[in-house]
Amino acid sequence: MQPRATLALKAMIIVMLALLLVAQIFMIPGVAASTAERNPEVAFLEIPGVVGAVLFLVLIEIVLVCVFQLLGLVRSDRIFSSDAFRYVDVIAITMLASALLIAVSYGVVFAARAANPGITILALLGVTVSIALALLVRVMRGLLRKALQLEQDLSEVV
Repeated sequence: MQPRATLALKAMIIVMLALLLVAQIFMIPGVAASTAERNPEVAFLEIPGVVGAVLFLVLIEIVLVCVFQLLGLVRSDRIFSSDAFRYVDVIAITMLASALLIAVSYGVVFAARAANPGITILALLGVTVSIALALLVRVMRGLLRKALQLEQDLSEVV
């Protein structure tokens, strides 16, 4: 099933994972430090901000690794197996965890009186998108289950 496309996607996922690691190690701490320096009134949020941002990128990395594994199942023509459900479930849980992380992060910023309308809208957008993606993955899981059942029924007939 589309061996070149799955190979290209796997290569892109590897590139994205490498870029996310660079962001976690070099960019996030640097941006947090310069932001704390420019805005001393919220400098106490530097460490929680770094932790939250790094955790958020870890959640993205988890999803990418699961998609990578699903692409391996597609490539080996085993996507309609029970193995796929484990990765799909992890993706859905990770989406919900990201919604929770965004909400908690916004709560910290709000409690510190550092929230503004732009941050509020971004937080609402992040939570909404995360929950919507979790629900979409849940629907896709149902379709995968149905396809697996149909494939099993068809194999019994043939």
